[in-house]
Amino acid sequence: QVQLVESGGGLVQPGGSLRLSCAASGSIFSINVMGWYRQAPGKTRELVATITGGHSTKYADAVKGRFTISNDNAKNTVYLQMNSLKPEDTAVYYCLAETLGEPYGLRDYWGQGTQVTVSS
Repeated sequence: QVQLVESGGGLVQPGGSLRLSCAASGSIFSINVMGWYRQAPGKTRELVATITGGHSTKYADAVKGRFTISNDNAKNTVYLQMNSLKPEDTAVYYCLAETLGEPYGLRDYWGQGTQVTVSS
């Protein structure tokens, strides 16, 4: 079993910055993909960014140039540095980890979500 614990959300003014963290723990052999998704009120969950193999990154067009995803392999942690935040970034942000481990083998796990609110 794998658990993902998120932190770093909060209230910030437009143009400000936040850094989200997501730490994975449990029976993990390897993490293939970690990423961030977000869900705004009344909308479906959407991709924000992913990092595969600890190096290959992808970003949603809406956050390119403003957000940066990174990871710390020693801590099984993924980060999302969010700069130049806009009101439309307001959402609950969810961490995703695709892991190899016991007892389930390859499996996706989700964090509990952390609220990001961008407002003046």
